[in-house]
Amino acid sequence: MSATETTGDGEPRWLSAEEQRAWRPFAALLLQLPAALDADLQDDAGLTHFEYLVLASLSEAPEETVRMSELAVIVNGSQSRLSHVVGRLERRDWVRREPCPDDGRATNAVLTKEGRAKVEASAPGHVEAVRRRVFDALTPEQVAQLRDIARSVHGRLAPERRRGIFAG
Repeated sequence: MSATETTGDGEPRWLSAEEQRAWRPFAALLLQLPAALDADLQDDAGLTHFEYLVLASLSEAPEETVRMSELAVIVNGSQSRLSHVVGRLERRDWVRREPCPDDGRATNAVLTKEGRAKVEASAPGHVEAVRRRVFDALTPEQVAQLRDIARSVHGRLAPERRRGIFAG
């Protein structure tokens, strides 16, 4: 389906009144929640949300090591953005890069001992911020609906990235 698909009479497929009532607060959420979580992490841990995702993803990986190209998929970022962020994390001694032993053309990102300590110290504050900003406002039924809605919409945006942050 193209972005300019129309109805049978050539009209755009306008949103219904009910769809508009759902879309507007959802669009506001898409803009405001990432900024709020980023600010929470900056205040609490001195990290951006993306930096936290990188550290947390490495902490959950076998041997705390992930190929850079795979890590970009996991954290839903471009390889260029990831490279810049890993560079910042390297300067703080939280991550190091090393050649991939299975592929000489690839590079692995490896969580350091200091990086593990940083993510472990940052996780409680981040989880509390997510709980306060999102889950405390929802019933258990709404949590399940949110999961299903997020997976459905994300599957249309990037079906090849489903194993990233939406896995599980």
